[in-house]
Amino acid sequence: MSTVIKATDPAEFLGLVPSLAGFTPRQSLVMLPFHGKRTHGAMRIDLPGTEIEAETFADVALQALLQVSGVDAVAFVVYTDECAVSVPDGTLLPHLAMTEALLDVCVQTGLRLVEALCVTPDGWGDYLTDEARIESLEDIPGPPSLPGIGDVSGDQLAGAALPPSNLVEREQVGRALQELTHVLERHEQGRAHIGAGDNPIALDVAAVILDDLPSFAEALLEMPSDAAPYSCAALLWCLNRPVLRDAILVQWATDLDFGYHALDAQLEFSDRGSGVPDAVGEVFLGRGSRPDIDRLGCALEVVRFAIARAPQPAKVGALTAAGWLAWALGRSSHAGEYVDQALAIDPHHSMASLISTMLSAAMLPEWSLRRP
Repeated sequence: MSTVIKATDPAEFLGLVPSLAGFTPRQSLVMLPFHGKRTHGAMRIDLPGTEIEAETFADVALQALLQVSGVDAVAFVVYTDECAVSVPDGTLLPHLAMTEALLDVCVQTGLRLVEALCVTPDGWGDYLTDEARIESLEDIPGPPSLPGIGDVSGDQLAGAALPPSNLVEREQVGRALQELTHVLERHEQGRAHIGAGDNPIALDVAAVILDDLPSFAEALLEMPSDAAPYSCAALLWCLNRPVLRDAILVQWATDLDFGYHALDAQLEFSDRGSGVPDAVGEVFLGRGSRPDIDRLGCALEVVRFAIARAPQPAKVGALTAAGWLAWALGRSSHAGEYVDQALAIDPHHSMASLISTMLSAAMLPEWSLRRP
């Protein structure tokens, strides 16, 4: 979203930040990239620990900022749980060394500085004034209503919590997954006969997956929070198999037709070791046409619904998929939460590890960095 900033003073500017970010940051550095007088939203990075040098952190933050197309100015806001400190010659704002390093690298690269502010538990301050002081938080107006932005009172992790599920739902999905896995593994072993104890529903769902996986994945978008136990189980089974997981994610980021192309490419890669087409790989790296945000958001809800009802060992693939979808939506904080949960279950999961590395390097999808 491109928004004209009309704040007349720093306090009004601070009132705008939560709406631009979509949440109220905590323990964060928020960078607002500008092109002329317009900002393209907000970028958030966790505040560095004491083990990270200020100059190193500033370089990484600037590299993330410069990924945004057309950026020629920037505003910084530090949100911290630390309070300002009174010293003999005035007030010392928190994270001063980090901020000074950020300001230095911005000057070196020719970026114009719009604001450099700090919000603490006891007030807010301006890093650019000659004599820093703490102003009242009451000076900051409430966030304005912007199109498409709801409640922004929660912090950057608000919304990452999984939807509720009850014991009955979890047992139903667990049992469905067990029955479905039994049928599909038998098919993988070349034994496609029907067993006397096979559940007819499991057989029907298995047939759908084997005959037309893209149509199944597309149909799930029509019922993001109302999937039947066997549909939930089928999605979990697919997302725990990299070849199928990747094809589904690419389809959700594009469309049904490209989903068929992606599935064929993934299966050929698995069978023959042929290279994955560039068009498929580019989607994974966040390049190419900007996806339909509503479609990606719906896909993420489908996966979150399945994770909430999955047995613990079956969650990993879905958590990894949720991490990629959140990253593709520009929600890196949420992506980190899902990936951390996946790695807690399987520390060696390759896709989860890759996404974790991308997040650590502040790598963002290119489509989220282009001006609309």
